[in-house]
Amino acid sequence: MEKSNLKYLLAALGSFALWGFFAIPLRNIKSFPAEEILYYRIFTSLICIWVAILLFRRKQLKADIQVIRDITPAKRKTYAWQLLMATVFLMMNWYTFIYAVNNVSLTSAAFAYMVCPLLTAFGGFLILKEPLSGLKLLSLGLALVSIVFLATGSLTEVLWSTVIASFYAGYLLIQRKMQGLDKLNVLAAQFALAVLILLPFYFFRHHGFPDSSWFWLNILAIAIIFTIIPLFLSLYALIGIPSSTLGIMIYINPIIAFAVAILYFGQIISLNQVYAYATLLFSVILFNSKQLREIFVAKSN
Repeated sequence: MEKSNLKYLLAALGSFALWGFFAIPLRNIKSFPAEEILYYRIFTSLICIWVAILLFRRKQLKADIQVIRDITPAKRKTYAWQLLMATVFLMMNWYTFIYAVNNVSLTSAAFAYMVCPLLTAFGGFLILKEPLSGLKLLSLGLALVSIVFLATGSLTEVLWSTVIASFYAGYLLIQRKMQGLDKLNVLAAQFALAVLILLPFYFFRHHGFPDSSWFWLNILAIAIIFTIIPLFLSLYALIGIPSSTLGIMIYINPIIAFAVAILYFGQIISLNQVYAYATLLFSVILFNSKQLREIFVAKSN
């Protein structure tokens, strides 16, 4: 595999590996309402990302502003609609995920990122006309088998998972269409728009400003380690790999979340869940078998 393609693949791997540990800080502040966690996650992320851009990436920001000025009004309107829709999908994905982790189950949240790759890969195939080989279709079929196998335990969890996954799949598909702008700047604009959308809800249902240092320590970790960094990595990865490949790699997230649930939270996992996750892991390897072969061949040379 060429180094340029490898770096996009590694960016995708890094983003989903980080998200696999996301349940830890969320559970640390489980006593706070899901909407409060969402508000302060976005507010803190907005401050952090704009400080980083203004300090270290002003050149890229000026370049994107010039791009927006130079494009046609029709193209500018298209960008605006894509930005709005992507922001709404992202906010709803965050809220439903936070609520599921703290009020439904860790399993339902992990399920979501098993359903999402199927939706993203098929969405890329149907909407963006991204080709899928027979081997990749087979791997998606195996992934579906593992999801159905795991879903036999609770219909409620599967419904929550499907909702969470649908929002994130929609976000990825829109982001794939938004080409030509710096990904970190796009993310910063989405945070700013999200704050504008959420502010009325925040003031209408304000529960008081949290004064717990433990809450703010976890919110800061959520904003930087589990929001800005993985989102930027996933958006960066979309520059060089199709959304179908990025979508299937989301499976790394629930595999790590599965390990966290057992090793960190001490959850009891049934034997059929172990088999299902093993099938899931095999489907990921199968889907990316061509890229993996290229990586190993390049290393051996």
